Amino acid sequence: MNGEVEFGRRSWRTGLLVIQPTPFCNINCSYCYLPQRSNKKRMSLETAARIFERVLQYPSIEESIGIVWHAGEPMVLPASYYEEMFALIAKLAGPRIEVGHSFQTNGTLLSQDWCDLIRKWRVNVGLSIDGPAEFHDLNRKYRNGAGSFAAAERGLELLKKSDIPFYVISVLTIDSVRHPDRMFDYYEAAGIENVCFNIEEKEGINTSSAVVDGTQFAELYRAFLRRFYERAMQKKNSMVVREFESCLRAIHGFGHVIGNQQSAPLDIVSIDCDGNLSTFSPELLGMDHPTYGSFSFGNVLEDDFDTIAKRVEDSRLYADIRAGVRKCEDECAYYGVCGGGAPANKIYENNSADSTQTVYCRAHQIGIDVALELIERIPPDAGHLLQASRAVADGRAPPI
Repeated sequence: MNGEVEFGRRSWRTGLLVIQPTPFCNINCSYCYLPQRSNKKRMSLETAARIFERVLQYPSIEESIGIVWHAGEPMVLPASYYEEMFALIAKLAGPRIEVGHSFQTNGTLLSQDWCDLIRKWRVNVGLSIDGPAEFHDLNRKYRNGAGSFAAAERGLELLKKSDIPFYVISVLTIDSVRHPDRMFDYYEAAGIENVCFNIEEKEGINTSSAVVDGTQFAELYRAFLRRFYERAMQKKNSMVVREFESCLRAIHGFGHVIGNQQSAPLDIVSIDCDGNLSTFSPELLGMDHPTYGSFSFGNVLEDDFDTIAKRVEDSRLYADIRAGVRKCEDECAYYGVCGGGAPANKIYENNSADSTQTVYCRAHQIGIDVALELIERIPPDAGHLLQASRAVADGRAPPI
C-alpha cells in the first residue's frame, strides 16, 4: 500500500486489456452474469481504430500487453473480422509494444477458418467446457433449451486435429463438484492437458447460486480437489491444473508481495464495444450498483487517460477496494498467498468492496490447503508432480 501512496498514478501499469467485440452470445448459460448477451451490436473497425490508437498510448502500457476477446462470444463475428482487427492493432502498436491475443470461447463455432487465424496470429485459446455432457448440458444451453456439448466437443476435436494448444475452463456447479472421478475421466479421455476450474458465483444478473447459497460447498470442493489430484498422481498424468499450479506459485512465493490485478487500478482495463472503460474485476464491465453507480469510468473515444485515471483515483469504488484489501491483510491468514481477493465477488456477495471473505476466497484457501497436503505426501515415483512443483518454484512453468 505504501507504494501506491508514494507514487500514486505513476506506479500504475496495465497488463491486460479485456475487449468486448460484441455483447452477443449464441448460447444462453444459466449462470451467465452478462445482461446484454442477446444484443448483437459490434465494435466496428473504425471504432476499434480510434480506441486502440488512444489506449496503446496510455502511459500505463509499457513493452507488452495481453488482449483477451471476451464479454460475449467472440466467434459470433467472422474470422475475417479479427484478421482485420489484429492487423490494425499490430500496425498501431508498432515495434514498441508486443501484443498477445487470446480468445475465451464456448467452442461451438470453431471451424477451419478459425484454426487458420489462430495459428497465423498465435492466439491463445480458452475453451469453456463444463466436463462431460451430463454436467455441461445442465447449464450451457442454446436459447431453445438444447445442450451445447456436442458442438463444443466438435470444436475441441478440431483444435486437437489442428495441433493448436488450448486450455479448458470448467465452471464447477453443485452437481459436478460431487463427481471428481467422472470429471477426471472425461478430461483424460478427451486429451485435455490444461484445465482450469471456476466456481459458480453470484455476479451481475446471476443473483443465485447453489454453490454460494449452500452449506456443503467447502466440504465438497475440498474432496473434489483431493481426489482429482490423487488421480493425477496415480496415473502419472501430465495434466496441468491451474488451481494446483497457482497455489504452488503462491506457496513458493510466500513472504513476497502478492500481486492482485483485480485490486490494482488500470492493471486490467475492460472496454465494451462502444468504448466505455472499466477496471478492476472484468466482470464489472457494463454493470452498475446502488452504492457505486456505474462501473464505467469514461469512454475511450471521449476521455483522455488523465481524465479516466482521475475518476478511478477519486472513486468510492477504489477507496473501498483499498479498505477491503487492508481488512484482508489484517484479518486473513491466507493474505500472503492471495493479495486481497476479487472486488466483483465482494460486491456481489457482500454488497461492498470494503469487505473480506467470499466464495472465491474460500475456494483459493481450500486450494492452498490441499496443495500443501499434496506436497507433504508426494510419493517418490510421482516425479512429474515434483518436476512441476520445481518448475513453478523457479518460474519456468508458464501461467495459464
